Amino acid sequence: MVLRSQNSETSSRIWLTVLVCGLGYFVDIYDLILFSIVRPESLRAIGVLPTQMQDASEIILNAQMVGMLLGGLIFGALADKRGRLSVLLASILMYSVMNIANAFVSSVPMYAMFRFLSGIGLAGELGVAITLVSEVMPKHSRGYGTTIVASMGILGAVGAYVVHQLSDWRVAFIIGGVMGLCLLVMRVRVRESGMFNKIEDAPVSRGNVFMIFTRKRIGTYLSSVAIGVPIWYVIGILVTFAPEFTKEGGGSTEILAGQAVMWAYVGLAAGDLVSGLISQFLKSRRRTILLFLVFTSAAVAWYLFTPAKSATLTYLQTGVLGFTVGYWAVFVTTAAEQFGTNLRATVATTIPNVVRGGLIPALLVFAALRKGDAVLFAGQPLVSSAVIVGSVTMLIAFIGLVFLKETYGKELDYVEE
Repeated sequence: MVLRSQNSETSSRIWLTVLVCGLGYFVDIYDLILFSIVRPESLRAIGVLPTQMQDASEIILNAQMVGMLLGGLIFGALADKRGRLSVLLASILMYSVMNIANAFVSSVPMYAMFRFLSGIGLAGELGVAITLVSEVMPKHSRGYGTTIVASMGILGAVGAYVVHQLSDWRVAFIIGGVMGLCLLVMRVRVRESGMFNKIEDAPVSRGNVFMIFTRKRIGTYLSSVAIGVPIWYVIGILVTFAPEFTKEGGGSTEILAGQAVMWAYVGLAAGDLVSGLISQFLKSRRRTILLFLVFTSAAVAWYLFTPAKSATLTYLQTGVLGFTVGYWAVFVTTAAEQFGTNLRATVATTIPNVVRGGLIPALLVFAALRKGDAVLFAGQPLVSSAVIVGSVTMLIAFIGLVFLKETYGKELDYVEE
């Protein structure tokens, strides 16, 4: 009877951890994607002219991505050195305060600075949450836990769109920050990972970034990054600039950027749920990722080569694009499962943020091609640029998958020497 009670209590704590991590990721995605939703309105409000809109958007997006790249490195290493929970609290506190500050910007440089600082805080949420859930759940069912976390989180974009529909962009930023601060109270009931507790006082190096750059690990790390690159190409370029792509193709001029992002994230939430269940059914992370990469290639071609689109068709296509790159949960789980406990949070946090940071060179190349002479299709510099960047992106992902090891059911209670 006592044993059954203990098992019930353990199960309850596990699912409480999953729930709280999922809600944390919900707020994370709300804040992360809010700029894409309020982009046109907020830039107009601070005096950005229509002819400057594209350049200003790219500057602010790049600032956010640089912040996430740096934040992933900082918070990932700290989570392996100091523990998963304390780092989650620090991450939430930082991005909550910075997102409230975003409500009071008055210029593009100020906007970019606060998105940079927000990005640092936002970087710590997902990787550490996935690490914690992966370490507290049984090895053959942890895919369900990480899938729930990611699926709940992705719906944060829908929450951001709904809040923005009911309020202006400044209020939407404040609400995101307040939600994050409220979440700090819930974190108190979640316990630290038992795997981390085992090594806390052990004589092993923890959170040492340089351990990644060895012949034994660097290939695995880069392969883990490569499979996620298409996700932010789709979200950061194709979906974010959906109004511009549709207009260039002779389609509707009534596309709302926020609504395109919202539908993409509805698709992402569904894709995360489906990809996680498929990976459990197939007992394979690699085959699931391969399946979704093929789907992504087809969806990108459909999106870019459909002329004279209506607003409804554009929103449908952004939803489908979101679904096809909805292997985010499987991608991050796979990254976490590749490495030992003393390095797991570092890689699980840095890898998704390196992927997000990969949007920076992608945007720079995309902008250079858009403004240059590399036009594949007459009168369509956006589509031409997107085809070139997307082709390279997909090639990188397929190559990375070839060299990645299968991790379904892998025992995680070990350390990297």
